[in-house]
Amino acid sequence: MWEYLDESLIEQIKLYSLEILIALVKVIAIYLVGRFIISHGLKAVQKAFEKWELEASLRDFLLRILRFVLYLTLILIVLQSLDVKIAALLGILGAAGLAIGLALQGSLANFAGGILILVFKPFRVADIIEAQGFLGRVERIDILHTHVQTFDNRVVVMPNGALANSNITNLTLKDTRRVEMSVSVAYGSDIEKVRSVILGVLAKDERVLPEPEPVVRFVKFGESSLDLTVRCWTIPDNLWPVYWENLEAINNAFVAEGIVVPFPQRTVHMRQS
Repeated sequence: MWEYLDESLIEQIKLYSLEILIALVKVIAIYLVGRFIISHGLKAVQKAFEKWELEASLRDFLLRILRFVLYLTLILIVLQSLDVKIAALLGILGAAGLAIGLALQGSLANFAGGILILVFKPFRVADIIEAQGFLGRVERIDILHTHVQTFDNRVVVMPNGALANSNITNLTLKDTRRVEMSVSVAYGSDIEKVRSVILGVLAKDERVLPEPEPVVRFVKFGESSLDLTVRCWTIPDNLWPVYWENLEAINNAFVAEGIVVPFPQRTVHMRQS
């Protein structure tokens, strides 16, 4: 076959074959080296994220984004090594990114809000929060939405953009919570005796913390009663059980001690002309 071809053509074929082979080897080498660097770089970044204690959802999302960007950069480097003009490709990618960004403005706001929530951690999974008019336990934090399970077993999906820009009350961020109860007794009652009875009830409940010390304070003269405020401290999980059970126990103690709990009443004086 070769004897029928011109020697110059044969040399050109050999030269082009050699150039193609060199280019192929170069591309493979760049790809393998780049893949090695990306793999080890991602592992180092993952360890750094774990050291910084980033939330799992944020960590995985950032790793996926970083992996995409690094491999896209590697592909562009490979194309550049083949003398492919990538300026036009970059322009197309930029225009496409702008169009996508304009179309997804709401989602981008939620994305930014999710980043802020996962980085600054105003709340975490299993925390009880009050936000957007709902009270419940945080079930899951995604990059775009937060899932909150209310106490009547509904799941509320809140956009992170609105959530990050609103007031959030975290009811479990602190180790202790204050229980506050209002108690009323009849006019003429011995306030000191009432205080002693209430403190005696609280002292029997092991869930009530000794520090800060429980207090009973007389706050005002009501229309039909003397009104007192009872304050004690407990752990967040015991807040409502301590409130409900001790309120009932205080009532039972009042009955046993003969302390009257009044009901609204008015005295009417009739005058005849």
